[in-house]
Order: sequence, then C-alpha cells, then structure tokens
Amino acid sequence: MDGKLRNMTGVYITSKDKMLLLYRIGSRIVAPSWCCVGGHFEKDELNDAKAAMLRELNEEIGLTEADLTNLSLRYVAMRLKNSELRLNFYFFAELKEGIEINGKCEEGILEWVPLEEVNSKEMPYSAQHVIKHYMETGRLNDQLYAAIATRDGMEFIPLNEI
Repeated sequence: MDGKLRNMTGVYITSKDKMLLLYRIGSRIVAPSWCCVGGHFEKDELNDAKAAMLRELNEEIGLTEADLTNLSLRYVAMRLKNSELRLNFYFFAELKEGIEINGKCEEGILEWVPLEEVNSKEMPYSAQHVIKHYMETGRLNDQLYAAIATRDGMEFIPLNEI
C-alpha cells in the first residue's frame, strides 16, 4: 500500500416505501451496477463529505439539501482495492413530500425500488454490504458506523464521540 486514496460520497434517498437507486453506466471505477447518487470528492471538498455529496446530488439529479429531510452521514466504509484505500461516505435522507425528481440522469438510469427489493440489486462490493446492514440494522437507529471490507463481507463498528 503506497498511501493512494480514493474518496467518494453519495446519498441513498427514500420516499415512503421506496429507495432511489441509480444504475450507473460508463464509470471508469465501478462496473455497471446499482448504487446511490454520488461520486468523487473535488480537491476543495476533501475535508467536507457533505459538501461533496450535495454537489453530486445537484449535478446528478438537480436536488438540494432543502429538498431532503433527515439527511445524515450513516456509514464510512473502507476497502483496499487495486492498491488504493477507497473511502466511501454514505448519507441517507428522505425526500420531502411534494418534491419531484427528474427521471433523467447523465450517469445512468434512476429507479424508485421498493425497500423489500433493494437488497436483491447488484451493487458494488461496499455498497451491497452497507445497504444490507442498513436495511437490517441501520435504519432502526441513528448510529454512525465504520464499515471495514474483509474477504467475507464487511465488519460494522459503531462510531461514538470519544
């Protein structure tokens, strides 16, 4: 490991009993698969995952923080891949009632997926495990988790102020 980092962020948005997923096509880093709205940090955002996520949210689907409720960073996932330490900052939020999302996104195909079907979608490694944990545990509390990729999945550790 030579210390190379790849910082990414994104947001999973729910509305009633569905979650907005993006079937990302044409990424240099991620094979075509389902994921959240998001992307890479810009240089001026390296110390502000929320700013990076909000920029990506606006660029990809035209929403702002004012269109969401209960926006919160819930997972920080780490994975070593191709000699890079990949850090993913996963936010979760609810779409405010009455807000519409344009169904078009230059990054891929947007789809509102019933919550009970979300785990069946093919996702990148970290996202798949984070979503599984969120659906089983994370959505039942307000805890921030660190997620560490292992060969057998991911280990989730609650992060608390110390």
